[in-house]
Amino acid sequence: MPKFMLLMSYGKIEGVEPITSWAPGDIKAHIDFQQALGQELTDKGELVDAQGLAGPEVAKIVVFKGEGAPVVTDGPFPESKEFLAGYWTVDVETLDRALEIAAQASAAPGPGGAPIGQEIEVREVMSAPSVEQ
Repeated sequence: MPKFMLLMSYGKIEGVEPITSWAPGDIKAHIDFQQALGQELTDKGELVDAQGLAGPEVAKIVVFKGEGAPVVTDGPFPESKEFLAGYWTVDVETLDRALEIAAQASAAPGPGGAPIGQEIEVREVMSAPSVEQ
C-alpha cells in the first residue's frame, strides 16, 4: 500500500485568525479534533505517524559540505508567515483515500467551531530506487 504524508502548514487561512489568538475553548476543540482524527485513523490501521512540530523560533538549519564543522543557523526566520506545523503519515490503499483524509483534516474546527479550511499538502512517500542492475 502506498504511504502518503499530509503536511499541515501554519500560516494565513482566509477569514481565520492565528490559533494564538483563539479562545482557550476553541483551541481545545481544535486539538480534540486532531486527536480524534488520529484515533480514527489508528483504529482503521491507516495511521503510521502524526506529529505537531515546534515553531520556527526554535528551528535550526544545518549545512555541511563534508569537511570541517557543519554550519548551524537559526531558521526559518520567525518573520516567515508560513511554516510546517505538523504532519500525518498514512498507509492507505489509494490516493483517493489520502485525499479524503486530507479533506477531513482541512475541516478542523476553528473559532466558534467553524471548519477552518486549512490547506493540507498531500505527497506520496517515495520508496528507494532499486539497486539491482
